[in-house]
Amino acid sequence: MSYDAIVLAGGAARRLGGADKPALSVGGRALLDRVLDACPDARTTVVVGGRRPTARPVHWTREDPPGGGPVAALDAGLRRTTAELVLVLSADLPFLDRETVRALLEAPGGPGADRADGADGALLRDPDGRDQPLVAAYRAEPLRRELALLATEHGNLTGLPLRALTAELDLVRVTSRPLASFDCDTWDDLAAARARIREHGSVLEQWITAVKSELGIDLAVDTKTLLDLARDAAHGVARPAAPLTTFLVGYAAAHAAATGADPAQAVAEASRKAADLALRWADEAAADPAEQNGSG
Repeated sequence: MSYDAIVLAGGAARRLGGADKPALSVGGRALLDRVLDACPDARTTVVVGGRRPTARPVHWTREDPPGGGPVAALDAGLRRTTAELVLVLSADLPFLDRETVRALLEAPGGPGADRADGADGALLRDPDGRDQPLVAAYRAEPLRRELALLATEHGNLTGLPLRALTAELDLVRVTSRPLASFDCDTWDDLAAARARIREHGSVLEQWITAVKSELGIDLAVDTKTLLDLARDAAHGVARPAAPLTTFLVGYAAAHAAATGADPAQAVAEASRKAADLALRWADEAAADPAEQNGSG
């Protein structure tokens, strides 16, 4: 599905003492980069705010005058897009994921539906029942129309609340996953996000996602297979064999993928071969007491 993305990253962050909120990190990565990772397939990505380093290329723009609020910022970003479908996000969503973005773009009756039947947009509704207009997908045409009407009515868009824009649009609501709409408005929010990302039930998934983004790869990782392989290498050979073996599996999979193999299948096949070897190694040692005791 073809769409453009607009990320609003120019707020004053008053509750954070004016800190550069999009540059604050959760899980070792800037909030802005985490949001950008949720929409990697956007045809054009426009960030509205001051320029800063980002993990992938984006287009930059600012509302005029700077600090004009979210409606003015959205208008500035929209002027740099051409797609009929526009994803709009704030830059402080540490747990926004690609599944949520896809749900917004493909919401039944929403902006990705047939134009004759679809609504003007689809926005996220958080677990507390609140609408999140900055986690949403909109049809560009009605969005431009309403922005133009607001500018005519008020003289400009500076300081207008988002509800002045969304109240006139036909919007579908998409129920949020528990953390997808979690935003970092305060230092307490930031601390909570940093604690949540290290929780036992999610830390591996979050870490793997962060590493893949840092390395610029997109690969479905079978965590259980790799952990089982690491366990077998550690127990059957020696503890340092675990990280070295998984490294070699990754290298072998990359080599296979370079020759045209499916990356996920290459990882699975390399893991299987290495795991079988580790088990054979362990069985051989167990069957030879002399070798196991280190004597001749």
